[in-house]
Amino acid sequence: MEEYVNKTLMHYENSAESFWQGTKDHDVFQNYAALQTRLPERSGMRILDFGCGPGRDLKHFKGRNHIPTGIDGCEAFCKMARDFSGCEVLCQNFCNLDLPANEFDGIFANASLFHIPKKDFSRVLSELYACLKTGGILFSSNPRGNCEQFDGSRYGHYMEFDDYVKYVEDAGFTLVDHYYRPTGWPREEQTWLAVVCQKV
Repeated sequence: MEEYVNKTLMHYENSAESFWQGTKDHDVFQNYAALQTRLPERSGMRILDFGCGPGRDLKHFKGRNHIPTGIDGCEAFCKMARDFSGCEVLCQNFCNLDLPANEFDGIFANASLFHIPKKDFSRVLSELYACLKTGGILFSSNPRGNCEQFDGSRYGHYMEFDDYVKYVEDAGFTLVDHYYRPTGWPREEQTWLAVVCQKV
């Protein structure tokens, strides 16, 4: 599993600039809203951008007067994210996290949790649960499927809703909402699953 993670990180290290160019203009406002509308209606929310990449979403949350912190395992992404957003960014392997307890009001995990190997997934979710304040929100969006496999040089653990929600509930979360993307497409063509959970 360590080899899988390292291979995935190397993929991103080697393609950091092309990844940025290909994703910086993606429309993820539905996902932003899924988190933000469930947080208290005030500025200064502490948000962990889990898998922050080059910093697009950090800049969004900072622009809404929140206090975002990024985390990514790719060193190139971490430098890009700090430079682009001006936010604190932690460089940590997702399978070897060191996060403070009860620190964050929300976690935004957009297209990131599926890179965690199946054998580590429950433990990592429990660690994310622990770093949220009571009432905190976890938003995640991941590609759908029912397998573990490499897509080129990137490892992915792909799940459908029933399996995914069992993991988050076993970690202590309460399901709040879920939806499929792209909106309005036939279900078989909606390749992304978004899930909103809460620490109660």
